[in-house]
Amino acid sequence: MNVDTPTTTAPTAVELVEVAPRDGLQSEPQVLGTDAKVELVQRLVGAGFRRVETVSFVNPDRVPQMADAEAVMAALNAGRTGSESFIGLVLNHKGLARAVDTGVDEVNAVVVCTDTFARRNQGRDTDGLVAEAAAVVEGARAAGLRTTVTLTASFGCPYEGEVAADRFADVLDRVLEVAPDEVALADSIGAAVPADVRDRIALARDVVGDRDVVLRAHFHNTRNTGLANAVAAVEAGVTVLDASLGGVGGCPFAPAATGNIPSEDLVYLLERSGWPTGVDLAAACEIVPWLADQLGHDVPGYLSKAGIFPENARGAD
Repeated sequence: MNVDTPTTTAPTAVELVEVAPRDGLQSEPQVLGTDAKVELVQRLVGAGFRRVETVSFVNPDRVPQMADAEAVMAALNAGRTGSESFIGLVLNHKGLARAVDTGVDEVNAVVVCTDTFARRNQGRDTDGLVAEAAAVVEGARAAGLRTTVTLTASFGCPYEGEVAADRFADVLDRVLEVAPDEVALADSIGAAVPADVRDRIALARDVVGDRDVVLRAHFHNTRNTGLANAVAAVEAGVTVLDASLGGVGGCPFAPAATGNIPSEDLVYLLERSGWPTGVDLAAACEIVPWLADQLGHDVPGYLSKAGIFPENARGAD
């Protein structure tokens, strides 16, 4: 009997990109002060998160929660340990100029896979966003910064529904022409299930071919499939996952797009499944009640409430 052999194997370790300070806070009604944002990032770095999406260089009128990006980065740069990498969300050339001036290490540009969502999110259609992302990547590369392009609505659109495979493949192929270091496939509305994840990652690998780019995945837990999707992505060979401490956040321009995967829940799942993350799980859990207090409400994550099992387990030695 013939048995199909998988074309990819799961990685031996998984890198986490912690997005709570940006993607987490951007849709919160409570606007945290600069000092609280800086403390959140510093606590996350202390818990072992090495890549942190820290600030957003977008119009403060549209996202007032991110209006103090320069002040946040100034404070963080003054207290660097040398091991962390701070990421800034950049949507256009104006944002890139701000990002370079503030001293971020990486920039993340965004391309939405559907025209309707693209216009709602960024005021331009997908073609326009592809061109803008190309300019951002080229400019960031010239400044010596690492680059990521996130493909929003890779698995489904809140306005157009299913995103056809050929549409996704075409957008990805055009994004790859400018050669970003990394491409993140984002399930912005939490529509995917593991079968979707496996299929889309396989398609993405076909499009990538022999090009030198890292595939990253970003899942929302809107329909309670985020953690299952994360495991499916890792089993399909993805080495980098986004997550948000406590599960806070969501896209403010997508209806009912609830929070991200809770970082601490994901670390617990990955570590017990044999995929090290380098995160101190106990330290991460200790931040959660502090963050909830800063936000003035409980957060979706479960692990910090239930506790680590066994009680003396930690996420990093």
